[in-house]
Amino acid sequence: MRRHSSTARALRGGVGTAVAGALVSGSALLGPAPPAAAAGTCGIREGIVLRDAIGNVFNKALYCENEPSDVYGKADFGAVITGWLKLSPSWFTCYTFGPKDTKGNSVWYYVQGDQVGDLPKVKGWGTVPGEVVRVPAHPPPGLPNCPWV
Repeated sequence: MRRHSSTARALRGGVGTAVAGALVSGSALLGPAPPAAAAGTCGIREGIVLRDAIGNVFNKALYCENEPSDVYGKADFGAVITGWLKLSPSWFTCYTFGPKDTKGNSVWYYVQGDQVGDLPKVKGWGTVPGEVVRVPAHPPPGLPNCPWV
């Protein structure tokens, strides 16, 4: 049975629901909620704290419109699917490099899926290919490289 990630909804819904989502899913948005992005905008948001299921902490993230996508356990189309990105916009915490997508991008973004897939312990966290993120340039200036790469 697939489980829907409450944290992804909480991050879109603000601080009040983020606390409830953090209690349920184990990841959290701490500090003041960043201003909601206007339709069609994409940019780096600072002054936030995002924690993934394995203890990584991020203090800024890319908040951008995105396409629905599988979320992969690592930057590889053959990796286990840890979740699904279904809602837009989403928070992308860092980037790494992997196989090129259909648009020729080798940049992949770390994100928490809206729905948990295989490996429920990681709570939907994983990577999506660059073509999923509606950003003017890959990677966008100011977004950190993922620390484990």
